[in-house]
Amino acid sequence: MIVSTQTKVCQPALFVHGMALHAILKEQGKLGDVKFALGLSLGEITALTAAGVFDFATGLKVVAERGRLMQLACEQTTGGMAAILGEERATIYDLCAAFDIEAANFNAPGQIIVSGDKAKVDAAVAAAKDRGIKKVIPLNVAGAYHSRLMEPARAAFATFLDGTQFSAPQLTVFTNTTGQAVSEPAAIREALVRQIVSSVLWEDCMRSAVAAGATTFLELGPGGVLAGLAKRTDKAWVVKSLAEFGDLGA
Repeated sequence: MIVSTQTKVCQPALFVHGMALHAILKEQGKLGDVKFALGLSLGEITALTAAGVFDFATGLKVVAERGRLMQLACEQTTGGMAAILGEERATIYDLCAAFDIEAANFNAPGQIIVSGDKAKVDAAVAAAKDRGIKKVIPLNVAGAYHSRLMEPARAAFATFLDGTQFSAPQLTVFTNTTGQAVSEPAAIREALVRQIVSSVLWEDCMRSAVAAGATTFLELGPGGVLAGLAKRTDKAWVVKSLAEFGDLGA
């Protein structure tokens, strides 16, 4: 068996996996009370498809092109990323400003990812301890996702989406770019394009969903990563991770 970690392969695979779980739950009648949809990075397209912004075939085309363009951007640049644990946002912003890198993901309180030119990320990692930052973990990634190094992918993706029909969502969808709800098709299109180079405000998305009335999160994807981020944000939140057919019940 050959397993690929290239983003042009992983993104469509994750999308199909998430939508397959969604389809089974819908067939079982277990999605009747779902009112909100949100997804981290690539997962935002899965959420939009589940909300009826695209049909499955269109969503898959969008994901495949996003992955292809981001793969090209990775191959044309030398990017890196690192996870920083236990720090406030202000500390990370100061670090990014000092080393000319960017905050890519605000995943949960005390879990923030930085991204940018690999040499600059490495320099930030090396200097972190002297700046009072206790735990920094370099990440084994193909490129600098959600940073300015993805600008070629952003520009080309914008052109691609010009030919894609967006419908108004049937669920309330939260966008990574602001952490807030987005409903107008034009605004959804703009957010998807901007997301490629902007910070993923995942913690903000989860908090906004709870503030809007969400009481239970269903994670449709492998590994239970999002459940972990939710619990790190608020241990009182109820999260059910569904990754395999056996998790779906009768």
